[in-house]
Amino acid sequence: MQEATQITERLQRALSHKTGVIIICAGMLAAASILLLFHHQQAASVILLAAIGVSSIPLLIETVREILRLNFSVDILAVISIATALLLRENWVAAIVILMLSGGKTLEEIATRRASSVLRALAKRMPQLAHRINPDGSTVDVSIEAIEIGNSVMLHPHELCPVDGIVLQGSGGMDESYLTGEPFLIEKAPGANVLSGAVNGNSVLTIQATRLASDSRYAKIVEVLHASEQNRPKIRRLGDRIGSWYTPLALAVALASWFFSGQPDRFLAVLVIATPCPLLIAIPIAIIGAISVGARYGIIIKDPSILERLDSCRTLLVDKTGTLTYGKPILSEVVCLGRWPREVLLQLAASLERYSKHPLANAVMAAVKDESIPFLDAENVSESPGKGLIGHIDGHSLMLTGRGKLPHDLAQKLSPVTPGLECVVLIDGQVAGLLHFQDQPRNESKPFLNHLGSMHNIDKVVLLSGDRPAEVSLFAAGMGISEVYGGKSPEEKVEIVREMTAQAPTLYIGDGINDAPAMLNATAAVALGVNSDVTAEAAGAVILQSSLASVDELIHIGNRMRRIALQSAVGGMGLSLAGMAAAASGYLTPIQGVLLQEAIDLLSILNSLRMILPTGPLSDFHLPLLASHHESVIEARSKLVSAEH
Repeated sequence: MQEATQITERLQRALSHKTGVIIICAGMLAAASILLLFHHQQAASVILLAAIGVSSIPLLIETVREILRLNFSVDILAVISIATALLLRENWVAAIVILMLSGGKTLEEIATRRASSVLRALAKRMPQLAHRINPDGSTVDVSIEAIEIGNSVMLHPHELCPVDGIVLQGSGGMDESYLTGEPFLIEKAPGANVLSGAVNGNSVLTIQATRLASDSRYAKIVEVLHASEQNRPKIRRLGDRIGSWYTPLALAVALASWFFSGQPDRFLAVLVIATPCPLLIAIPIAIIGAISVGARYGIIIKDPSILERLDSCRTLLVDKTGTLTYGKPILSEVVCLGRWPREVLLQLAASLERYSKHPLANAVMAAVKDESIPFLDAENVSESPGKGLIGHIDGHSLMLTGRGKLPHDLAQKLSPVTPGLECVVLIDGQVAGLLHFQDQPRNESKPFLNHLGSMHNIDKVVLLSGDRPAEVSLFAAGMGISEVYGGKSPEEKVEIVREMTAQAPTLYIGDGINDAPAMLNATAAVALGVNSDVTAEAAGAVILQSSLASVDELIHIGNRMRRIALQSAVGGMGLSLAGMAAAASGYLTPIQGVLLQEAIDLLSILNSLRMILPTGPLSDFHLPLLASHHESVIEARSKLVSAEH
């Protein structure tokens, strides 16, 4: 009894899988054909009816569900065709319709698996084991799911970090470029944060888990990719809308041909050639192909409907820091406010900053390297939100923080705020100096903004930033942007985006957490880089290598996808309508009609599969990038392509 139940369950699973349906149906049709060749007509008929009965069950269930959802798609035509063929004893016609319908949906599954190859590559790259340290000091290899917050984990040289955490012991460098696109090693010391998926350098590190593996940065990126497969965009519903008028039209033509000719065979012939179920599946195949192409170029299309909306956007809302700028400030001035000379002040600050991942840290270290100032050893380094970077160097306590985080009595001693970024250096609890920074604009920013206006019908560019108004206005003048909003909170950004979107479709490009609420209210949103999980969740697409040129590539991918999808849908519909006219006039028998429709559907699907074929350059935005930035983009893309293959 148990064996019978298991067999039944396996059969149900096979029937629920579209590939299983086509294998069963094709196998039975082949068996029936062989029997006919040897003149065993009765046995062939039995097998043929069995094939129809078994294969039509999942299709019938799925169609009934769609009808209950009030979705009267063209699948209804297939069900009516199958039922009519059986009533007219055109069993071969019914079987071929089932095979055609199942075959088209199987092609969609194949295209889905092809599109998710990058996701599978990322999932494979995710560490599966971690070296957990027991209370007695011994280590044991466990699955990453067994790591709890607070557990200590040993990370060997060149291993992938299994969880997000902080360093407890050891120092060295870690490569986070696969996650952040930054092509350099981040120095790590006790107290420094580490990200899952980062590659450890040459040192052994002991880290403490601060997040579960399922909540880690790497896992969030994989979730974003997985979500891109689950969504279906508005252009898919375009196929359903076509079906809403196409289905009654086909039924009307079929009934009219039956009424005026008195021949039920014509009714069936019209229906079978009007059954374009795989034809409409050509639309999602084109969409999934676009997702695959985007991933190949370092673009994660989380919500495929963005492919349809991008070209309609007329207002660009753009963030400043990290979007129009590199988010990599340079040190422009060192202001000494105490007894410490400039060189010593800079040396102390850089020696502490090398254990930080803050963008300002890189600027300080770059300045020290340019001046050939040696680094000093730091101890007890910690960096926590709201406090800044703290450590001990050469017997002195050192703190690097912002002006707003200082006690009131210390803040009063500082000079008035000047435009630009700033860091306060405190030595032994006293203000020792200020470090001033300038965030450099991307060399592609201004040409990119001009390109969107001239080539993609962007009528208005709005700079929307949370940075200080004076700084934002100064930057906007250099970019040629006339409409500027600086010093805006996330709530204020949302209101501005809502007002702009009510006037015209908007495209929002940003990279920070404070951009996420505004992104949700724009017509289309693109996140530049993966510095914020929240921003990636809110955006319709994520540009992994943090390049504005990739936004132009995304627009072109969307345009190409829409063009190919509509070619497949409209072209296939036109051929089906011509076939319906021929069938209604009596020039096609039911079996000829179903074979002709199969050919039309295959042509449409093959046309949609062109989306995943290699093409020439996807972008018409041309700009010689700075060498270092260009190399980082090429490196990030090569990693993605290598992972996919």
